[in-house]
Amino acid sequence: MVPGGVWGALPDTSNWSDGQIEAAAANLRDQMTLDEKIAQMSGDQSPLLDGWGMLRAYNASPIPGGENRRLGIPGIRFSDGPRGVVMYESTCFPVSMARGASWDVELEERIGDAIGVEARIQGANFFGGVCVNLLRHPAWGRAQETYGEDPHLLGEMGVALTRGVQRHVMACVKHFACNSIENARFRVNVQVDERTLREVYLPHFKQCVDAGVASVMSAYNQVNGAFCGHNDVLLRSILKEEWGFEGFVISDFVFGVKGADAAAAGLDIEMPFTLRFGRNLKRAIRKGKVSETAIDNAVLRIVRAKLRFAGVGEPERYRQDAVAGDAHRQLAREAACKSMVLLKNEVVADSEQPLLPLKGGQAGQIAVIGRLADIANTGDHGSSMVRPPYVVTPLAGIRAAVGDVLFDDGSDVQRAVRTAKSAETVVIVVGYTHADEGEYIKTPLRKAIGGDRAALTLHAHDEALIRAVAAANPRTVVVMVGGSAIVTEAWRQTVPAIVMAWYAGMEGGHALADILFGAVNPSAKLPCTFPKSAAQLPFFDRNATTITYDYLHGYWLLDRDGHEPAFAFGFGLSYTTFAVTDLRLSAAEIAVDGTVTVQVTVANTGTRAGAEVVQLYVGCDDGAVMRPKRRLYAFRKVALESGERQDVAFELSAEALAYFDVSGKAWRVEPAMYTVYVGSSSRSADLLAEKLRIVNET
Repeated sequence: MVPGGVWGALPDTSNWSDGQIEAAAANLRDQMTLDEKIAQMSGDQSPLLDGWGMLRAYNASPIPGGENRRLGIPGIRFSDGPRGVVMYESTCFPVSMARGASWDVELEERIGDAIGVEARIQGANFFGGVCVNLLRHPAWGRAQETYGEDPHLLGEMGVALTRGVQRHVMACVKHFACNSIENARFRVNVQVDERTLREVYLPHFKQCVDAGVASVMSAYNQVNGAFCGHNDVLLRSILKEEWGFEGFVISDFVFGVKGADAAAAGLDIEMPFTLRFGRNLKRAIRKGKVSETAIDNAVLRIVRAKLRFAGVGEPERYRQDAVAGDAHRQLAREAACKSMVLLKNEVVADSEQPLLPLKGGQAGQIAVIGRLADIANTGDHGSSMVRPPYVVTPLAGIRAAVGDVLFDDGSDVQRAVRTAKSAETVVIVVGYTHADEGEYIKTPLRKAIGGDRAALTLHAHDEALIRAVAAANPRTVVVMVGGSAIVTEAWRQTVPAIVMAWYAGMEGGHALADILFGAVNPSAKLPCTFPKSAAQLPFFDRNATTITYDYLHGYWLLDRDGHEPAFAFGFGLSYTTFAVTDLRLSAAEIAVDGTVTVQVTVANTGTRAGAEVVQLYVGCDDGAVMRPKRRLYAFRKVALESGERQDVAFELSAEALAYFDVSGKAWRVEPAMYTVYVGSSSRSADLLAEKLRIVNET
């Protein structure tokens, strides 16, 4: 811990105005020599002395950068994420994709708050784990680190995490921008037209910027021929000038900066070492390649953020026993419960009820099958890996809930079949681990792990295991573990119940048991489309050197092509039933600067309490430019007792429906006829629809 806590000798600025902070930051900057200014713009660790340690245990303690002891300016003290604090033994929450499935912004803000507390306690003042990269294709290895395929869902969840974290420390949103291929991340050139960039790949970043996020991390990849850390269009023109971002930009680690000229493009800090900045940056200034004005601007941004956050915090909460303590463990379990998606739940033979929830029964009546049932499997082992004090496996969670169960690791299919026949009900746990997907890591210390997925289906052995066990015992539940969509066509019709559990964190086993045995009613919805085959998706090449990102992906693309997915974006079942009825608009026509109130009634028509996610989509019927058939614009999670009804209202502005006019370089609201859809998923069958006309004048 640095003297005086994570903010060193900086004063408490909690009562300072923006003007006072600005003046103090400029004053500190102006007292610096050029060398001191340049030192603010790099990590403080040695690539030789500290680099090997980071390879052995990345971010085991805060990663420092830009400390100035003469002026009493602390460095940034970085901790990665996003499933928790990547330092020491911290709470491991479900991965972001799982939390995206909760569609619960209040829950995500509470998770951000807990992460901020744990970061602060353990000596960090900067959390680099607000990942909002759009899931263009589910084969992306780091899909688990983001919230899904839809820009609005990404933005809402990213803002919620930012709000929670920044009660305690600075937050960083990443990776800016178009980062959604892992194996080729250091070289791939993403070609994207301006309208697609603005409407598909940037809105969620802007939401986080508008919410006051302290920092933005540039991506490794290129966008339209320029590496993101050197991309003047992204960093300076759009982020800083057009959006008015007042925070600082850091590089993705080690390989995110190619040369000192990145400072001229708008990159403010090279992390975690001084490789391309430092002396090289000073030399570039002397040669006129980087202006001192650019340096002054970068340093002002850095010091201003440090001063702003020196007044943030809740000191009474920063006790060591809060780290992975009871409250945060309970929060991790709640998050896992609210993230697991019930994809299928049918009535089985000789029963009038769906298979789930299960009854506990007597010892030996339930068989748990599958290698993944009995291993700690919280996701990627790269930069997002959290080291919790324990992990509750699916098998351990089920045993804790109902006592002794039969177990078979599934390695021998015929043996597993015999186990299945001897039980009343079977739970098969299948899917992926960090070896199959995650950050692509290849070092001298270990063989390559992670990376983009080679296929969207389960491993062939898992599919054979499911088919054989389901044939032997029709009361079979399949629990899938993974970071994004899984193709299930080879076996989906053979089982009555499917649960998508994702990488569920340290309390995942307990949460799974809560769902399977009905202690918790599932309420999650898919944050990404589960296709029937990869043929329904955009082109993906994990070894690409150049790739084009088109406007349509996910449910937008399937809607355009008339393809039905296996499980739609926004879909998820419950142990109760809901009805969304009586869609009404406050006006059938509004002006291009107008707003309409959209209202529905949602009712719990089943026999137990539950929560429904009410989703609002809009499509443009007769516009001059191509749009998705429908696009998500708002959502709300509503908890209802059995028999309870509630009116849900959304305010929809015409401005929200604007498209980016490339020729005019501006956002334009198009007068046209639109369709407003509200319901429980993106499927047509689950949506009510009403027409809305936008006109130049009302």
